[in-house]
Amino acid sequence: MNKNYYAILMAGGVGSRFWPISTEEFPKQFHDMLGTGDTLIQKTFQRLSHLIPKENIFILTNERYNDLVFEQLPEVTQRQVVLEPAMRNTAPCILYASLKIQKENPDAIMIVAPSDHWIEDEATFSKNVKQAFEFCSKNNALMTLGIQPTFPNTGYGYIEFDKTSANTIKSVNQFREKPDYETAKEFIAQGNFLWNAGIFMWSVKSVIEAFQNNQPNLYALFENGISAYNTDLEDSFIKENYPKAENISVDYAIMETSKNVFVIAAEFDWNDLGTWGSLYDKLDKDAANNAVVHARTLTEDASGNMIRTKKDKIVVIDGINDYIIVDKDEVLLIYPKTKEQDIKKVLQKVKDKFGKHYG
Repeated sequence: MNKNYYAILMAGGVGSRFWPISTEEFPKQFHDMLGTGDTLIQKTFQRLSHLIPKENIFILTNERYNDLVFEQLPEVTQRQVVLEPAMRNTAPCILYASLKIQKENPDAIMIVAPSDHWIEDEATFSKNVKQAFEFCSKNNALMTLGIQPTFPNTGYGYIEFDKTSANTIKSVNQFREKPDYETAKEFIAQGNFLWNAGIFMWSVKSVIEAFQNNQPNLYALFENGISAYNTDLEDSFIKENYPKAENISVDYAIMETSKNVFVIAAEFDWNDLGTWGSLYDKLDKDAANNAVVHARTLTEDASGNMIRTKKDKIVVIDGINDYIIVDKDEVLLIYPKTKEQDIKKVLQKVKDKFGKHYG
């Protein structure tokens, strides 16, 4: 394996739209959401390790999840677990991890990948990432993997690429915010728009230069700690300075303003597993189109439901269609699939009424 290949595995999110399974104390990336026997972070780590040396895969997460990371990925060392003492979106943590990696290996080429996505064709994923790595090793480029749209989804941002290019790697014209339905239909009709999956590839030199040029204040904050990174002084520097960082995404910080951005249209199936409905889409269904994880079910006049319980719990359902039915400890959620985007709001109402420990 190429020792210059690195990964930053993003594992700090809460995944509140997967409540009540995903909570602030135990978020979705640490759960076996698909019922496969592996948690999402374990699957992602395994996928990346086909191309990247295991010791070069860094886990970027909130400090409260440190113990969960070591429980689920016992082969990693503390060197590989980069802890955020405060929630500051994706740009500060990516810059911080990139500076650490650059200090260790100035020739590093890296991928930034969410820990909670579903990708079945791992060989093609590795092929596309390697194409990007090879391009980034020869060019000053910020790269992303875009997903071919299958329908006018309003839940994703879009990447508009140069349609005149016949190359596999295409120049990005602009990033577009989550559109309304009519705009999403227009994007797909134009044929040069991809879903933004939040998967990025670049050399550490290129990404740090992008932060220097586009986010000089953020860069200066973390650049002050270079002498401390990868030493015993790092923890105290980060605890003091990380909370001072602006809360900003890497898209806003560097991708949308840089001129050297390129995209590869992914050749593999992808699902961001962002909601119960997206999980339902990827699971096998019974004869009545119910998706079931862990439960034993007896259904009558019940179809299109997403059902999840503890292992082997018996669930009897009659006359319920297209619902999310999730049973976890002292919480039972029975909620229409069509309103799944509102689960975040419901969670807040539950916290307000019953206490924060339920979320």
